[in-house]
Amino acid sequence: MPLLVDVLGIILNAFVMLIIIQFVIGLLFAFNVIGQSNQFAAQVYNSINALLDPVLRPVRNILPNTGAIDFSPLVLIIGLQILMTVLRSV
Repeated sequence: MPLLVDVLGIILNAFVMLIIIQFVIGLLFAFNVIGQSNQFAAQVYNSINALLDPVLRPVRNILPNTGAIDFSPLVLIIGLQILMTVLRSV
């Protein structure tokens, strides 16, 4: 059982890193640090977004509309950390 929890922890940590990378690239696009014409960054962002959108969409549906600020990645990261804490305590 501890091995399964450790493997799940590694997967969840990788998932959190993908969320953070998506957030940072989105900020770089939003503040025009890198343009949408940057093919590499756009492909990385679209690929990560395709992986995370099925998980983030239900969270976005639950949260109230806050305008330009999307809190769903933060809520998902907190939820994953709570899940990991519960799994490690069992």
